[in-house]
Amino acid sequence: MTAPAELEAALAAAQAELQRCREWLAYSEEASFIADATGLLWLSPACERQFGYTLASAQALAAPLLAALPARLARYASGDATRWQLRRELQLAHADGQPLALEITTTLLPEADGTLRRIHGIVRDLTAAHALAVQQKQFTSMLSHEFRTPLAVIDGAAQLLEMTGSSHDEGTRKRYRKIQTAADRLLALVDEHLTPQRMAEIGRERQPDQVAPASLLQAAVQQAVSRRSGITLELGNLPAQMRCDPAGMRLCLDILLDNAVKYTPAATAIEVTGRMAGGGGLELLVRDHGAGVAESELGQIFQKAYRGNNAAAVAGSGLGLYMASAVIEVHGGTLTARYAQGGGMEFRIWLPIASETGKVLA
Repeated sequence: MTAPAELEAALAAAQAELQRCREWLAYSEEASFIADATGLLWLSPACERQFGYTLASAQALAAPLLAALPARLARYASGDATRWQLRRELQLAHADGQPLALEITTTLLPEADGTLRRIHGIVRDLTAAHALAVQQKQFTSMLSHEFRTPLAVIDGAAQLLEMTGSSHDEGTRKRYRKIQTAADRLLALVDEHLTPQRMAEIGRERQPDQVAPASLLQAAVQQAVSRRSGITLELGNLPAQMRCDPAGMRLCLDILLDNAVKYTPAATAIEVTGRMAGGGGLELLVRDHGAGVAESELGQIFQKAYRGNNAAAVAGSGLGLYMASAVIEVHGGTLTARYAQGGGMEFRIWLPIASETGKVLA
């Protein structure tokens, strides 16, 4: 190929690449910008679509952020590597006046000669996430209060009975103490699981690979068997360890087993299975042989405070399955329910984990 032909081909390739970049910038939903200490130099089209600002109208908003750029460049030049990329959250207003919670990540942008004068920024809208966090805190605070009130009544009544029952036999007094112990245990569970801080933490920080799924299942089944017989456990090719929040996962299993016990006749079997899923991942199954729920209700049973038509005769708040689903969700998994072949319900927990036994998700 002649030199002019090579140049022509290179020019055509560069023009094609430029056109692809233009199309990406035009349709990308990533709100981003480039700026230097004098102001904004470029604003992606997504900024106007999401926040209502153009390059000209956003200059005043960017001024306080860019005022600190010279000092940041100087600190980076002096060896402060933490200045290369910074992330901050701040409150700004949409162009229509609505308040926004934003996360802005800025990275120093090298020039062709290696100097640093500009930054590239990515803007993410956290408004919906912040609103959800507030709602969750309000919900868990309400839930904690609703659980604590009856537990305090039970605990106080049991203490009063023990104090005033001097004529009662030792067996009766022992039952009073068992009631108090059970109330204390439930209050401890409320403190452990149903505070806004605890619910926010579940699944967010992975623990070391030291939790055995088989042990989690065995402990949950053992607890359920103390209330009702006929519960079996089948363990398949489970990994020796996995990453999860043990208390959160135990809470989820306890909820599913408690539901199975409450909504199935005493003579029917409840089957718990743990195994690697065929398509990858880990699955934990809780299967009962009860009446199940109506077909029309399957899509609603994980909603907050929802109770099916068959729940009228059983005490409850309709929050158990909602909480269990929330725990699995923050672990990156799913909790589903279906009618099992032969009758009854099957609840399936799926968790992302390596398909080969012994390996774990990082």
